[in-house]
Amino acid sequence: MKGRFNIFQRAMLRWRELHPYNAVHVVRVDSPLDAARLTRDIDAVFDHRGLTGLVLDAAHQRYEYTGGAPQTALEILPGGVDPAEVLRAAIERGINARFAASGQTRPFNFFAIDEKTRFHVGVAYDHVMAGGDSIVGLLADIVLRYMDAGALAPAPSLYPVTCGPMLMRHAGYVLAGLAAVPGALSSTRRSLRPRYPHGDDRHNAFATMRIEKKGVDALARASRAWGVTRADLMIALLMKAIAPLAGDARHKKRRREIGIAWIVNIRREFGTSLRESFGQFLSSYRCAHPVPEGAALRDLARDVHRETAKVRRRKLYLVTLLALAGLGFLWRWLSPRQKGSVDAKNYPAWAGLTPLDVDAVRREASGAAAPAEYLRAVSTGPASPLIVAATSVGGTLNLGFSYRTAAYTPEDIARIAAALINEVNNLEA
Repeated sequence: MKGRFNIFQRAMLRWRELHPYNAVHVVRVDSPLDAARLTRDIDAVFDHRGLTGLVLDAAHQRYEYTGGAPQTALEILPGGVDPAEVLRAAIERGINARFAASGQTRPFNFFAIDEKTRFHVGVAYDHVMAGGDSIVGLLADIVLRYMDAGALAPAPSLYPVTCGPMLMRHAGYVLAGLAAVPGALSSTRRSLRPRYPHGDDRHNAFATMRIEKKGVDALARASRAWGVTRADLMIALLMKAIAPLAGDARHKKRRREIGIAWIVNIRREFGTSLRESFGQFLSSYRCAHPVPEGAALRDLARDVHRETAKVRRRKLYLVTLLALAGLGFLWRWLSPRQKGSVDAKNYPAWAGLTPLDVDAVRREASGAAAPAEYLRAVSTGPASPLIVAATSVGGTLNLGFSYRTAAYTPEDIARIAAALINEVNNLEA
């Protein structure tokens, strides 16, 4: 087979043994829906890019797109009286869908929600096969073709280089980063583990909220004034919003910190661009803080920044890949119960943050302007029962909350969302 999975993709293959691990992207198209035409355009883009005839060999961690005629199955959903709920439910189904673990498979499920004068087109996909930036570029091509907005860009490679050459090229960072491992291990021992009071079901529910342009501008002003990044501020906001759910457990002597993991796009470290390669180029890192009661958001964000600045400067997210590779070596000797808990015990995170700037990605992928609306969701992994997909588009910030119903209730997610909005409103004041 032509393609080999990188370290993070191999970790996702292991997660898929436990539960579906998917993502969903949805873009709004301000034009009436012609379902037959949209299906043809999806087929044309897939044929142009060679994204057909996928065969997975999970046992040997390899894959190949063998070609053949595209056969898109486009599900059409009427918007009805509440198109927002239709959209939410479609996304929830997408993050819980099962794709074939091995053999011949079609890793992309498309749907469209017909709202008469406009429609939403979405794709639920096997996250092993692509990162979010690749899917933004794919959907941009489909929408541009549907809108007769120009020729398709050259097809990117489907078989990018894996982690070995990349880690060798950054060997200095990797070796130096090993010195941070003891501190990271100490942090995990100080961190509270998420609780699962509602059983062990791995079903994901989904909810969404939007921070409008006024709030996004307030976040940007605060980031500049406090000397932090917007990602730092989002991590701090999540910590502050989630901490009350831990209750009295935060006052324990040993485990009292709230951990938040964030996904890092490492395309640059791989030495490739969005136009050159379709695939997935991810790693992650975890930040933890005791979040004392009454802590000011500014102080919390600055504390987070001190940690994340070190991670970015020293590229410590590359060391995470070594840990994932080590776990992959041990995986075959773990019991089913150990496989289900090893990540949560050694990488405890109450939430994961996956940011994506759709405006910037679309400019790089196709030069196209930002769509009017874009929404994402990502299945929860074994380490965290909540994933927040933060999507910047057209000056707004859409937050998609995927959460395990064994850990969080809809009321919990509503409280987290309300706390986030309250903090943003205070910044605006």
